[in-house]
Amino acid sequence: MNNSSHHKPNSPKKAKRSAKSAKKNASSPKIRSSRASRVLDSSALVDDDAQAFDLNVPTSSNSSTSSSNNPSDNSQGSDSLQSHDSSSFTVDGVRHIRQAHMASYRTHIQELLSGSYRRQWSIAARGIVCGIAAGLLVVAYRAAIAYGNSWSVGLYAYLAAHPFMICLWVVAAILAAILIAKLIAWEPMASGSGIPQVEGVLLWGLKMRWWSILIVRFTAGIICGFFGMSLGREGPSIQIGAASAAGATSRIERNAIERDNFIAAGAAAGLSAAFSAPLSGMMFALEEVYKSFNPTVLFTATTAALTADLVSKIFLGFTPVLQFANVEQLDLHTYIWLIPLGIVSGLIGSATNKMLLGTQSLYNRIPSIWRILIALAIALPVGMVFPLALGGGASLIQYAEQAGGTILVLASLLAVKMLFTSTSFGSGVPGGIFLPILTIGAVGGSLFARIAGLYDLGDFSVLSRYVATFTVLAMAGALAASVKAPITSMLLVIEMTGSLVHMFPVAAVTLIALLVSDILHIEPIYHVLLDRYMEKNSHQENTAADDNNSSHSSEAESGIISLPVELGSSIIGKSISDITWPRGTSVIAIRRRGKEFVPHKQTVIFPGDGLVVIVPGTDYKKTSEEIRALCSSVY
Repeated sequence: MNNSSHHKPNSPKKAKRSAKSAKKNASSPKIRSSRASRVLDSSALVDDDAQAFDLNVPTSSNSSTSSSNNPSDNSQGSDSLQSHDSSSFTVDGVRHIRQAHMASYRTHIQELLSGSYRRQWSIAARGIVCGIAAGLLVVAYRAAIAYGNSWSVGLYAYLAAHPFMICLWVVAAILAAILIAKLIAWEPMASGSGIPQVEGVLLWGLKMRWWSILIVRFTAGIICGFFGMSLGREGPSIQIGAASAAGATSRIERNAIERDNFIAAGAAAGLSAAFSAPLSGMMFALEEVYKSFNPTVLFTATTAALTADLVSKIFLGFTPVLQFANVEQLDLHTYIWLIPLGIVSGLIGSATNKMLLGTQSLYNRIPSIWRILIALAIALPVGMVFPLALGGGASLIQYAEQAGGTILVLASLLAVKMLFTSTSFGSGVPGGIFLPILTIGAVGGSLFARIAGLYDLGDFSVLSRYVATFTVLAMAGALAASVKAPITSMLLVIEMTGSLVHMFPVAAVTLIALLVSDILHIEPIYHVLLDRYMEKNSHQENTAADDNNSSHSSEAESGIISLPVELGSSIIGKSISDITWPRGTSVIAIRRRGKEFVPHKQTVIFPGDGLVVIVPGTDYKKTSEEIRALCSSVY
């Protein structure tokens, strides 16, 4: 039965108006349908995007709107218009819908500009603030340590020529040991490298007094530099960067997640300013410090590292920290030497790791002041006989890559540098091991190239012009074997050489050295140092916690962590209610496609989701590690 039989016949005036309207609509059906579809498509994007946060919520279908907007024959269009007098297919109705959808679309655009994008660029601006603060302080620290190390070389040369002046040096060493011991007792977080402490803040929820760390780092670190102790400035620079970023953003941070992001960005800026290597700085912040490739952290660390690198270049110029001569590109015939070089650098890095940790264990049985005195006493003969072993080792790296000295001299310098670094760092004074490890690897690589060059193997011979190349490659291998940060090791060497032609040799030696380290069951040195720091200072934290009201203790120590769900994680595809979460934790937000929403029990976890989890303070370390294990890939 025809639908038109149900309608009363129209009056001539109304029929004329309907015909005129139908004719007007039919005159430009493509234009009107395209405009309406554009508006409705925009609305659908808004609606779909609003519901895209939770993939369990079915998205609205556009079939009804699309079918109603598709042009049909005139009779059907007339019937449709007559059967929907109050619908949106009149001119006024379409105009009203257009205005409503355009308003909704404008609201969406405004939300983008004032919401996620504004937040993104706000974080970038704060990253620049972190980079400026970290860059200025690290540049000052770097200049002071460099001057102190240079002065120590002249000091020990003077003492060698005037032995009777050693008694004055002994008095100065005793006073320095007492002062450094008191400073470390006042601020334990400023002892040692500083990198494990920054990791503890980000991973285990440690508290950090940024101002006291800066005071101790500068005061005690500069004193150690003037005595020529075999310590690096890169680890302390990372902590100085993190502390300065925490201080600079203390009044503008809005929550614990932003605070951690700024601390990680400051750490990246510290390494960038220390080495003039921004790529290595941002990668080290993700790979070693934050241990998560969080997009927000990456963006903040990038802006901070680039800004700090600019600050360092403004004050210290474009001269790199480690100046290499012409690093020759290896011939394909000599690529076979990458295997034994990777094995040797892996063994050197592993041995350095064991010596550093073993010496620290021996030192722990001795009172703090005596530990420092022993380290200073060892610096005296080393400085008088092997001045190249003083300080971090930049001069020794240059000596090694230029093939200076005999094989016996290089072997002696390698042994002395390893022992001197172990005794200096193991004493607990503020100082790092980043550059000393690179130095030990460089000397080992140069020694390997010199020994291999003794044999004439035709096309496979190691020529003298490859000594600098082997030196650089062994630096990356030794660092990767000891620290277990292979990507940072590769990038650092590539940035220092300023060329990508060594990409494959660097990667090959780094991965082989890392394999050797894994076979020997070498643990990442910064992980072990963090465990030891927590074990040593746990009684102090427990005492401080007992001083507070127990009802408020867990609340004060509780925190929020943000982690991305890696591809291959065991929780992918599961709803929140089906996942066994650590006790007392709660997923309070999920970031997906650049947006953040509050999940419910049936929300399914997808790869790339950023989980914001509240963690109780009863056992922050264990709980945070369990959550990280859930989000990490299953190998």
